Amino acid sequence: MLFFEAVRLALSTIRSQKLKSFFTLLGVCIGVMFLIAVVSIVEGMGRYMEQDLIGKLIGVNSFELRHRPNIQMGDMDPAAFEALRKRPRLYHDDIAPVVEALGPGMRWAMASDGRLAVSSRYSSGPRNAMISAIEGEWFGIKKFVIVDGREFTPQEIAMGTPVVIIGPDIVKRLFPAISPIGRELRMGGLPYTVVGVLETQGSALGISFDNQVIAPWQSPVHRLLNRVPTMIDAIIIQVPTASQMTEAQERVRQVMRARHKLRPGQPDNFSVQTAESALEFWNKIKRYLVLAGVALPAIGLVVGAIVIMNIMLVAVAERTREIGIRKALGARRTDILSQFLIEAATLSTVGAALGIALGIGLAKLISAVSPLPATVAPWSIAVGVALGAGVGIISGVYPASRASMLDPITALRQE
Repeated sequence: MLFFEAVRLALSTIRSQKLKSFFTLLGVCIGVMFLIAVVSIVEGMGRYMEQDLIGKLIGVNSFELRHRPNIQMGDMDPAAFEALRKRPRLYHDDIAPVVEALGPGMRWAMASDGRLAVSSRYSSGPRNAMISAIEGEWFGIKKFVIVDGREFTPQEIAMGTPVVIIGPDIVKRLFPAISPIGRELRMGGLPYTVVGVLETQGSALGISFDNQVIAPWQSPVHRLLNRVPTMIDAIIIQVPTASQMTEAQERVRQVMRARHKLRPGQPDNFSVQTAESALEFWNKIKRYLVLAGVALPAIGLVVGAIVIMNIMLVAVAERTREIGIRKALGARRTDILSQFLIEAATLSTVGAALGIALGIGLAKLISAVSPLPATVAPWSIAVGVALGAGVGIISGVYPASRASMLDPITALRQE
């Protein structure tokens, strides 16, 4: 029997026996639906972490040198936390040796950062904000866009002029209904002039990236962020291509080990963090979630396989005479076997297709009514279709084998 003819017969069976077909497809449909939904949510969370959270904290093809990791996921025992706390800090004098060790085409920036109260005469009270005192190519590395006003001039950065660039949240709270450009904002009791407003960065995990104030490092605010005037929090390095990341990190590591007088056997007492290293803990969780997302729906697929096998055994019993006639007319054993295998695979594939559609709909619904993001992964659709066809073939092997082994004379006598 031709393949498409067998598929046509299977589809006609679904149409003529709607109730039986519904229960046949139900197990596969539910299993594939939850597979698509769970994997979509896990993939959505992965993209959310990589692009919306870590991607905004650490720029493309860049890494951060800090005294301890800026992004720490997972539990940490008290001893490890105490060891990180006791690490030596970075200082402004560390910048020149690090920059000199870098190759051509690489960009750098540095920052002292922390939270401070900011206020203006145009609002009712102060607001806590993330403050960054910066030098170098900060805006280029972070891909920050100024939508109103301008960036700092080289003279303002070198002289530490009290000017700031603020995020949209600061504009809404401290400068309601007026333009902030050229107006005064106060930090630590000192006035700063607003010269620019950043493009909105959005938020992630409840953290607003728009609630920030950026000032030149030489301005007075850096003395409020660190207890030692020459202390800094981070040096950010960006390389032209991803292939240069490892070499640049190793150069920086060797410079800092020499400056901290570390012997060959001693571990680093500083952190060189990339987006990948920051996501290491999440990627471990993601692998387990994907495995769970594939394994748990397997229960529904097993139930579906059992139902399909029983339905196909009933079909073989009901069509015994038909099988006998086909064999008497010259059908070979392989023809009968392929006919029932294709019918079983078609039934389960139709169930998988319905499950994929329902799974995508369920993922979109969860994304719409909850904070969980959802991104449908193309590979999960391919896996769903493959599982559907595979379940049909596996569950149809025994009924198809029984049908192909029927004696044609015995089958023709069957009423």
